[in-house]
Amino acid sequence: MQRSLQNFATRAQRVAALKGEVAILLTDNSEIQQLNRDFRGKNKPTDVLSFPSDADGMAGDIAISLDIAEQNGESLGHGTLTELQVLVLHGMLHLAGHDHESDYGEMAALEQNLREKLGLEHGLIERAHGKSKHVREPRASERGLHGRPAKATSGNGSQSPHARKKRAHAGQQPKSKAMPKRKRT
Repeated sequence: MQRSLQNFATRAQRVAALKGEVAILLTDNSEIQQLNRDFRGKNKPTDVLSFPSDADGMAGDIAISLDIAEQNGESLGHGTLTELQVLVLHGMLHLAGHDHESDYGEMAALEQNLREKLGLEHGLIERAHGKSKHVREPRASERGLHGRPAKATSGNGSQSPHARKKRAHAGQQPKSKAMPKRKRT
């Protein structure tokens, strides 16, 4: 599954016209809740968070709750891999600067177009607005917004949670399943 998701992420990055390196973190509800609380002030798990970067050659980080992806993939009948692909595409669009919370439907239209190009059916924005027939109402614990979290800054400039976490877990085995970083050429 990891190789398939990496291949999809490369294609999604290309169709989203996103340049730079993207790191994708697959994690559990507990960790994504912590990220959501720390960077967005929302103390609940969510499906996907995007963290744009100002660093040269870096597009940013995407964090995805594998717990929610598994639940939604099962309940929607398309499986975990397809759900992860939907979340990766959504995150890539946020990293590319799109924001469905303030763009009057532009990101929704673009996401729908790109999903068709990539062979995906249902997107997050459609689900949130009830336009998909096959979608259940999300549980309260799953109702996170999919907007960009605030950037964290420290004395040495902008820092993503991925970079901060790498330092924090030096010498420890993290609970998360992180995909290796890839460079866009």
